[in-house]
Parts: sequence; C-alpha cells; structure tokens
Amino acid sequence: MRFVSTKDAPAAIGPYSQAVIANGLVYTSGQIALMPDGTMETRGIEYQTKQVMKNLFYVLREAGAGFEHVIKTTIYLADMKDFEKVNEIYAHYFGEHKPARSTIAVRTLPKNALVEIECIAFADQLVDFG
Repeated sequence: MRFVSTKDAPAAIGPYSQAVIANGLVYTSGQIALMPDGTMETRGIEYQTKQVMKNLFYVLREAGAGFEHVIKTTIYLADMKDFEKVNEIYAHYFGEHKPARSTIAVRTLPKNALVEIECIAFADQLVDFG
C-alpha cells in the first residue's frame, strides 16, 4: 500500500490521505471545492464542480493515472437539483470515457460544499519520459 500526496490539490482536512494505492488501484478520498491553498471555491455549483475535478485530476496524476483510467466514481450532492449542471461538467472532463457511477443526495457536505466526488482508478498507468 502506498499513500498519495500532492501539493497541487488541497491537503486532507482530517486524518486521511488524498488517495491510497493498493493492489494496482488508486482510491481517492472525496474531493470538495477546496483550492490547493485550502480556501473554498464559493461561486456556485459550476465553479465548485470544476475545482473538484481539478483536484481529482492532480491526485490521480500523482498516482500515475488520469480520468481515462477511472473505473468507478461516486458523486455526493447537497442538492439533487444540481445534477444536470454537475453532469455536464463531469462529462467534459471524462469525454467518451464513461466509468461506473453513483450519485447520492446528502444532507450536508464538509465545509458546506455543494458537491464531493471520489473515484477508483487503475494506478501507475502514465508513462514518465522525464
């Protein structure tokens, strides 16, 4: 097992890791719309979703993966009325790749976020030419 940490995404706000790699898979912790400096994106669901996807991008990249390696996501919404907006932004980041997904409405999210997303992907898939 290997713990994943990148300064390009916000640090964990509790006793957990940004992600863990085990048996060839990376399990990300749920990402909310915190920016890498720890401040919250507050301009609404579209901006929050974009920030969440950026955070996931950087955590996955640190694990040697990209959105094309994701096999399952879970989306938590503070309000299901935001489903279509989140779906549109989510689809932009995943393109033609369509991992399995669950979307769940919850009462509240950490720091009163509007959306939280976590994923499972194949780890160590990116080629490093560096």
